[in-house]
Amino acid sequence: MDFSIFGYQFMQNAILSAFLGGIACATIGVFVVLMHMPFIGVCMSHAAFAGALLGLWLGFNPLVGAFGVSLLSAAIIGPLADRGELSPETSIGVIFSLMLGLAFLFMGLMPGTKSGALELLWGSILTNTRSDIILLGIVAFVVVALVFLFYKEIQATIFNRDTALAVGIPAAVFLYGILFLTGATITASLRSIGGLLIFSLILNPAAAAYQLTYNMKTMFLLAAAFGVLSGWVGLLFSYFFNLPSGATIVVTSSVIFLIAAIFSPKRKVKGWQSKPLQEEQP
Repeated sequence: MDFSIFGYQFMQNAILSAFLGGIACATIGVFVVLMHMPFIGVCMSHAAFAGALLGLWLGFNPLVGAFGVSLLSAAIIGPLADRGELSPETSIGVIFSLMLGLAFLFMGLMPGTKSGALELLWGSILTNTRSDIILLGIVAFVVVALVFLFYKEIQATIFNRDTALAVGIPAAVFLYGILFLTGATITASLRSIGGLLIFSLILNPAAAAYQLTYNMKTMFLLAAAFGVLSGWVGLLFSYFFNLPSGATIVVTSSVIFLIAAIFSPKRKVKGWQSKPLQEEQP
């Protein structure tokens, strides 16, 4: 195996992108898993993909389109999940079907070849530029910083929103903030992983971490570690075996989840599903 490839700038960019994207996506994934709304990742990823295709069709920066449409979707999903008559899963499913339809509509309206659309669909971490890394770095920093600053408020909102409201925590603000951060993270990772696969990198590392701990702080740390590991190992396999990088990263994250599920201590505890994730007391 020739490891001299790691001396090239494009591979260094890919490694750094996998590190930043893994942390950001996995951290958001903890919210998605604990809120029991995994379909959010699917919906928001397709919203970002539809927005990016809108940008390609109309001739402006696709990431601007991805960010705008994903934020619009978050603004719609929030009230539907918060106050709608339908269940959150049903509401999100409706938005997902709309975004999926718009994505293929915009792709069909694009003139000429669809190479740009296919790159956004499947992702190509090996082509990430310095500006892509800067965007990923900003999003990762914001996501991690907000978790540190508002950890107790986020924890209360996730586990019992009624109690959070009763003690004066604006639970709706934190819910919408989580949705907006999900949209921003997906947009920043769109070029690296692709709109079709990004939701897997959000869900799998967090789901794997959930198998191994009852502690929320530990879950954040494990999820971030699994996200980075998925990116780095998937990147190595994609290079040495000439495989699509985005797909390989997602498959790696799925394997990590399966391993965590097999060795999960929760499997040995009868009725563990009913035991909530808890924060250790000082």
